[in-house]
Amino acid sequence: MHIRVLGAAAGGGLPQWNANGPYNERARDGDRTCPAQTQSSIAVSADGEQWVLFNASPDIRQQLNQTPALWPQAGQRRHTPIRAVILTNADVDHIAGLLTLRERQGYSLYGSSRVLDVLAGNSVFNVLNPDFVARRPTTLNVPFEPVDEAGKGIGLLVRLFPVPGKVALFLEDESSENFGTTEGDTVGVEIMDPATNKTAYYIPGCAAMPPELADRLNGARLVMFDGTLFSDDEMVKGKESPKTGARMGHMSISGPDGTMAAFELIDVQRKVLIHINNTNPVLAHDSDERAIVERAGWEVAFDGMEIAL
Repeated sequence: MHIRVLGAAAGGGLPQWNANGPYNERARDGDRTCPAQTQSSIAVSADGEQWVLFNASPDIRQQLNQTPALWPQAGQRRHTPIRAVILTNADVDHIAGLLTLRERQGYSLYGSSRVLDVLAGNSVFNVLNPDFVARRPTTLNVPFEPVDEAGKGIGLLVRLFPVPGKVALFLEDESSENFGTTEGDTVGVEIMDPATNKTAYYIPGCAAMPPELADRLNGARLVMFDGTLFSDDEMVKGKESPKTGARMGHMSISGPDGTMAAFELIDVQRKVLIHINNTNPVLAHDSDERAIVERAGWEVAFDGMEIAL
């Protein structure tokens, strides 16, 4: 299984267009110890030729142009090795890139019924011509083989499963205790290669670690997990936002209820933080927080990272 990190950052990327925090400034200045990152997405392939995108970020055009494996095949006027796109939620930083992938190009589009209903309810996504892009709702916890626009399988098995999270920001119901969140608004992804029996997990958004999720991840070879904030009040203290990580539907890396503490009890061979906000000090290679997560056995994803299972 081949995995490419197209984008490692959370919404806004690094540097964010309107932000001048310390990591944004370092990335904007070309500091190699705090390099720029685009918004969260990965590509996965069983054979290195047919690819599935997991989330379509607003930076998708840049990401594809920086990844030769995803270029159109030489000699063909129109072509893409992208056979399917799978969505983990309806956040803008995960669906806006679909508007770029609109040029009468065939592929399959997967997501929970809840997420695909969001697209169906917004007419701008009608630019995805149904004659070329088949929308395929998935049943949670049931594995499926992604197929191309012609219905041909591409050698991977995928399972979407619910994880604690929050409805997309633009869909929040302030009058509701949980902002109107229902099952399927946020999912994790299990990606299996039947040829090798190797499995990876991609969970770019997660608000808590319930026992059933910990049990699912125990023994995994690879988990790519929500690394949005290092501390829950990080954005509040930095005067970036009045919202905590918990309010935004994300576990924090540190703290007694954070990611590092939760994974101390979960046996995972390789752990990678992804979907990292531009306020998060782990983005800087020389930060104390970066050293802390690395001592705890974590890697920090970066644009262009390649993983082979």
